[in-house]
Amino acid sequence: MTYATDDLYDEVAYIAYHFHWGMDSILDLEHPERRRYVDQIARLNRLAGGR
Repeated sequence: MTYATDDLYDEVAYIAYHFHWGMDSILDLEHPERRRYVDQIARLNRLAGGR
C-alpha cells in the first residue's frame, strides 16, 4: 500500500508553512512522525482559534 501523493504534498506543505522547514527535512520524517506533526499543528491552531 502506498500513501496517496496528494496527501503527502498536503502534509509537506502544511508542515513547511507552519515550521518553515525545507521539503527534504520533512520528507526525511517517517510517516507516523510527519502525521504527528500535522496533528500537533492542527491542535495548536484550534487552541489559538484558527483553523
